[in-house]
Amino acid sequence: MRASHPSENVWEGNVARGFVSTINQMAREAERSRKAQERARVRHAKAAAYELKQMEKFERQAYLEARQEEAQAENDQLAEQIAGLNGILESALAQDLSIDFDQLLGRVSEGDLDDDPQLRLPAVPALAALMPRPVGFLGKLMPGANGRHQRLVQNAEAEHAALTREFEGIKKRRAAALAELQAKADRHNAEISALRDAYTEGQAEAVIAYFEAVFQRAAYPDTFPQEHSIAFVPESKQLVVDYQIPPIDEVIPTVEKYRYVKSTDDITETKRTDKSRQALYASILAQTALRLLHEVFASDVEQVVEVAVISVFVSTIDRATGRPVRPCLVSVRVPAEQFAQLHLERVEPAVCLRQLRANVSGHPSELVAVKPIVDINMVDRRFIAEDDVLSTLDSRPNLMELTPSEFESLITNLFEAMGLEARLTQSSRDGGVDCVAFDQRPIFGGKVVIQAKRYKHTVGVSAVRDLYGTMLNEGASKGILVATSGYGKAAFEFANGKPIELISGGNLLSLLSEHAGIEAKIQVPDTWVESSS
Repeated sequence: MRASHPSENVWEGNVARGFVSTINQMAREAERSRKAQERARVRHAKAAAYELKQMEKFERQAYLEARQEEAQAENDQLAEQIAGLNGILESALAQDLSIDFDQLLGRVSEGDLDDDPQLRLPAVPALAALMPRPVGFLGKLMPGANGRHQRLVQNAEAEHAALTREFEGIKKRRAAALAELQAKADRHNAEISALRDAYTEGQAEAVIAYFEAVFQRAAYPDTFPQEHSIAFVPESKQLVVDYQIPPIDEVIPTVEKYRYVKSTDDITETKRTDKSRQALYASILAQTALRLLHEVFASDVEQVVEVAVISVFVSTIDRATGRPVRPCLVSVRVPAEQFAQLHLERVEPAVCLRQLRANVSGHPSELVAVKPIVDINMVDRRFIAEDDVLSTLDSRPNLMELTPSEFESLITNLFEAMGLEARLTQSSRDGGVDCVAFDQRPIFGGKVVIQAKRYKHTVGVSAVRDLYGTMLNEGASKGILVATSGYGKAAFEFANGKPIELISGGNLLSLLSEHAGIEAKIQVPDTWVESSS
């Protein structure tokens, strides 16, 4: 057995220690690497968590901003609605609603026929364009070349002839179609010209048709029903318009503003006060009445209307009874000359209506009604033309053929049927009657002076002045003038603001039908002589 040398033992010990050191170093490096990886993993996890938190924060912020924008959009829409209601009058001042009859005329051109594919003219090429090329020198050497060429020429000529015949046929049909269109246009233009002439002359039906077209062009808020009735009295050149506005709950928002509440994630409403809603509704009512007056006079290019009567109604349900009601909330009569003096862009609508002596509801939101200045249902003249041969077959009593005493009894009985205590006083020279009646109602009642005139022509202002003088002499609280004809502008102007009611022939016929059950007519005899009184 060989004994180890000391130096060998030292070497072996060093080798062992080196191996162990290497092993330990590798282990330390592995641990450092593991810790580095763990730190990296933690860093990545924190970064991912941070990014997720930031994303959630951004998403939450975006959601909150979206909800805020949703509330703001509601407020913007609300503000636009309120601005539209506050600008009902102002928005109409720049509009031109007049009807240009020339633009309604039909115009026909050949281009109108091109909409029909069967009437479109086809292109016909020149005969030379359809012809085959001439046979060349070498071609002529080919057997049958000339025959083939001749057949091609014949085919080209036949094709050209067919295209020409088709062209001429369509041309004839176009001429017939154009003549038919022109005939339709001529009939249409004749109707338009007749309507224009009738409107210019102040014929009732034409005037009503004209203003129907005017009001159809007017743009009101979407909640407005755009329902109206129109009548025209040629004698006084008075246009009567009944217009309907929506009830307060259909037009005035109940919300003042919208607000987003972050803590509950709700969009809440701040209610509009009843007082502010009622004030806005009253403003809308006044603006609408003035706007209708503006639309009448501004669009009346031929100035056939001398006086306009506007009454604004609302159709709704009476909360007390549950029954449908249609109260009148404002009624105003204005001559054209007086309205022309107004500067609507600067007026306060409610104050302006008071200055015009309009009948205005004190509480429109509560449906407190006022009396229409003119009942449009009574603006129905029902006069028989003098040359109407059918009048001999009409069994209705003619008021102009009654004796003075019969006419007196008729008027007296009418007002008794209407609830007044009427007493006949005397006959007048023109076949009318002076009558004193008593309205027994407290507060609103009192002594009433009634004068009736059987007139053929328009009643002038002198008759209204006479009635007013009689009222003062009798100490009456009201005067009523009944006429078988109509009234002039001056008569309405004098009566405006006074306790005087003017009843025209059409009104009288309606009252007789409604209260006395008498269907009458007014036909002036050829021998009628108008009284000077």
